[in-house]
Amino acid sequence: MTDEYLRRSGNALCLHLAGEWKAGHLPLTVETVATAMATPPPVEELSFDADTLGDWDSGLLAFLLALSRLCRQQGVRLRVDGLPSGAQRILTLTIAAPARAIIEHVVVKEPFWVRLGALFLRAWRVWVERFAFLGESTEAFGRLLTGKGHLRFRDLISTMQACGVASLPIVSLISFLVGIIFAFVGAMQLKMFGAQIYVASLVGISIVRIMGAIMTGIVLAGRTGSAFAAQLGTMQVNEEIDALTTFGINPVDFLVLPRLLALFVMMPLLCIYADFVGILGGLTIGVLVFDLNISEYLRMTYEAVRVQDFAVGLFHSAVFGVIVALAGCMSGMQSGRSAAAVGEAATSAVVIGIINIIVATAVITVACNIIGI
Repeated sequence: MTDEYLRRSGNALCLHLAGEWKAGHLPLTVETVATAMATPPPVEELSFDADTLGDWDSGLLAFLLALSRLCRQQGVRLRVDGLPSGAQRILTLTIAAPARAIIEHVVVKEPFWVRLGALFLRAWRVWVERFAFLGESTEAFGRLLTGKGHLRFRDLISTMQACGVASLPIVSLISFLVGIIFAFVGAMQLKMFGAQIYVASLVGISIVRIMGAIMTGIVLAGRTGSAFAAQLGTMQVNEEIDALTTFGINPVDFLVLPRLLALFVMMPLLCIYADFVGILGGLTIGVLVFDLNISEYLRMTYEAVRVQDFAVGLFHSAVFGVIVALAGCMSGMQSGRSAAAVGEAATSAVVIGIINIIVATAVITVACNIIGI
């Protein structure tokens, strides 16, 4: 059987490919050919005769590749001119391709001061980019005030609708639940002293002064800030921002400014709405759980909440609107040009927005305490 396929002439071995050579049904194995090549005298050349070759598939190609490796190991010259043209081209390309080198990854542990310096440089570059974006946004706002900006009011209105009206359901839910939580926790403590009516003052002041603005800001940071980053990041991937620059249109004026103004306007309005919904949540718990009178609850809330508290809450919300818009737009404009980079930009927008909201809350609270508001 072997002699039918292997023909030897001196130091040359010819493999006669006859019949079908398909995967799982090969007439010969590589080990059989290796045994024939090891028989003295040593084989110096391996050739093929495919005149009577029938159907063949990848099984023949795998067999030929294994033979090519065997010939390379034993220093035998391989002639492919007798193979079918298709198999000949594939085998020639495979033999010509260099073997994939095994790269050994060596972990080099850098000194502590080198790693610390690299960390400092990365942080420095990030802060420089952020301050540069803040400066560009300020310049864009200045151009708008002087009538030299490229703001389209149609974009402004659509963005206000997207981040304002479309946010009402989630803002309603969160504010109502926060009001319920504040009222329940506060009333449980005040009930021990028989002063559960003061839960109206507790809920009213906390919601109106700070919690309404904080919860609205956090909701919009997760909903609108990430959307801004994803939109601008996708435009960065599609090179739409580069196209605007090519046409002489400032991307900050055209893309960032409408989003910044929309959130600056809509955040206080959403905060006012969240204040009323939060107070309604506290009223629901006070009336249904602790048997408080509705009119007395509303009177206590009216007497406790001052105009200064309302103004402080609105100031918080306006600042939070600017923070969320800047975080989302900055992350999107500085996004990389891949799908993974867009996802990272959206995540970065949410994280930066929430952290800055908490920091701004602390700063404003301390400032209001110093001023006496």
